[in-house]
Amino acid sequence: MLKLSNFDYGLPKDLIAQYPLEKREEARLMVVERSSGSIKHCSFKDISAYFKKNDLLVLNDTKVLACRLIGHKATGGKVEILLTKRKSGSTFDALIQPSRTKVGEKIYFGNEKICGIVTNRWEISFKVSDADRIYELGQVPLPPYIKREPEELDKEYYQTVYANKEGAIASPTAGLHFTKDLLKNLEAAGVNVAYLTLHVGLGTFKPVTSDDITEHKMEPEAFQVAKATQEKIEEATRSKSGIIAVGTTSLRALEAYANGVREGATNLFIYPGYKFKLVNCLLTNFHLPKTTLFMLVCAFGGEELMKKAYQQAVDDKYRFYSYGDAMLII
Repeated sequence: MLKLSNFDYGLPKDLIAQYPLEKREEARLMVVERSSGSIKHCSFKDISAYFKKNDLLVLNDTKVLACRLIGHKATGGKVEILLTKRKSGSTFDALIQPSRTKVGEKIYFGNEKICGIVTNRWEISFKVSDADRIYELGQVPLPPYIKREPEELDKEYYQTVYANKEGAIASPTAGLHFTKDLLKNLEAAGVNVAYLTLHVGLGTFKPVTSDDITEHKMEPEAFQVAKATQEKIEEATRSKSGIIAVGTTSLRALEAYANGVREGATNLFIYPGYKFKLVNCLLTNFHLPKTTLFMLVCAFGGEELMKKAYQQAVDDKYRFYSYGDAMLII
């Protein structure tokens, strides 16, 4: 049995990054080599030293929606809504706080310009013809471990510079370190760059509650591997070039592709024992303990080596989570 407690580790709260760096590429980069077990430290701006000509770098071009809404009841009580998925028209699946908000209650947003009605515990329907207008009133949905309200800077820094297709409720944070210039320089050096889309949803963050992690069920997330990217993947496979997944979302989409699914939804849960079919290298941030994200990293890099690397990151005061530093597993 793979116990949940195996994927726990201690983390001082002051290492959880609350703000992004002004220069994305100035983040620290820990490079972990699986074959030797070596751990090196450098700056993210120097990441090109670890890629070879004709390697394929695969990025997730999903774009985060402004899906956090702050409204109020007729009584004046504050209500926070996180829109997780558009169901149809102006009806959305949502997380609603406080949880005691009653079905049938009206919630007002934007100086009462828009009204929403709670239609069930996990759903809200808006009185508006154009549902996209709702996002104009929204905020960036920062993760709960960032203990502050969203600010103007988050509109820029919580998106990747290549974000293109709206649909995510959280950023694919491993890609936040890239700048347009850095990507151009990689391509000029002969690294191939390709994009896929996986809309990060609640499935990525659903807590594991079972002591035996194999009993956990991932929520499906929408994804698509475009035809042009498929062709680049097949060429990299034929030429035995490296395939580098930028982030756990890209890795899950690529492995779903390797399992025969090109688009639709994936609930692929990767934990130690999984046999990787496609990805040779993973770029990722540092993840929460006892999460499916940390389990995936342990599956890719090896449990003992990853625990050693994470302990070194703590000792060396790396910045953790969404706005934190990066790890390259080669």
